[in-house]
Amino acid sequence: MSIKKFKFFLNKNQKLIRIDKFLKKLIPNISRNQIQNATYSGNILVNKHLIKKNYKIKPFDIIDAEIHYPIDLDPEYKNIIAENIPLNIIYEDEDILIINKPSGIVVHPGIGHKTGTLIHGIKYYLNNPNLFRSGLIHRIDKDTSGLLIVAKNEQSQKYLLQQFLSKTIQRKYIALVWGNLKKKNGTITGYIGRDPKNRKRMKLFKKYFHKGKYSITHYKVLEKFKYITSIYCYLETGKTHQIRAHFKYLGHPILNDYIYGGNKIKNIEKKQIKFLKNYLKFFNRHALHAISLSFIHPKKGKCNFTCSIPEEWKKLLEKFRKKLL
Repeated sequence: MSIKKFKFFLNKNQKLIRIDKFLKKLIPNISRNQIQNATYSGNILVNKHLIKKNYKIKPFDIIDAEIHYPIDLDPEYKNIIAENIPLNIIYEDEDILIINKPSGIVVHPGIGHKTGTLIHGIKYYLNNPNLFRSGLIHRIDKDTSGLLIVAKNEQSQKYLLQQFLSKTIQRKYIALVWGNLKKKNGTITGYIGRDPKNRKRMKLFKKYFHKGKYSITHYKVLEKFKYITSIYCYLETGKTHQIRAHFKYLGHPILNDYIYGGNKIKNIEKKQIKFLKNYLKFFNRHALHAISLSFIHPKKGKCNFTCSIPEEWKKLLEKFRKKLL
């Protein structure tokens, strides 16, 4: 996805007009729908504040716009050498693939992961060099397992990317977090940006800051154990490490999440520490799984796909039910 940034300083003679109409005249190759989606996502700011899509610009306003162009044949992806990597495909037709990604595999190339990624395997399987990022519509983290949508042709890719940008693709997750959540369900909101103390992780800021992206996670408690809670999460926005950063902020990091402190065992009875250490070592991943995807299929209408948690997760829950209830 190509991301371009624009900044406009309005003069004293600026007329009062809707911001989408103003930006459409000045930003090349953009629709009003794209502008409205960017506004809803918090990617268009006026005087460093979030605005509504019907905001009318006025003299001396300063507009910052970050526009995501969905189709761009990025050379970094176009030149990837296809690799015969097994894919766990749970659904396929002429337009899409639904893949259940295992924990431990990186979705796309990056520093330290130039080969062996899911993208390499998808490119081999589809054998379509014209697809942006080999048809990938969205991503999940290396140690997160679960569902991903892949487009098999350019038409379905454009259709699905537009849904993703419009936030009409619904993604739901299962997670295990440390501690006992006080509420049975809740909503976490705030601005996500890079943690100034650790560039590898994101941080939730409750107050607006210029590099932060507004984020919303809804959660529901599924099962409580001693020291650990199983939860269900629904993402209203999809920012980098969103669930991980949100629950770190609450003081309930994802189980076994090394980056966000979920690998540390704290405030636990001595007799339980050995048990937990043994099983967390056996688990060897962070406890986050993309369990459900709902979207509009390019030809078949509304679709919903689910996949159960992996076997090692099921075994961990069985042990928790025996030892930690």
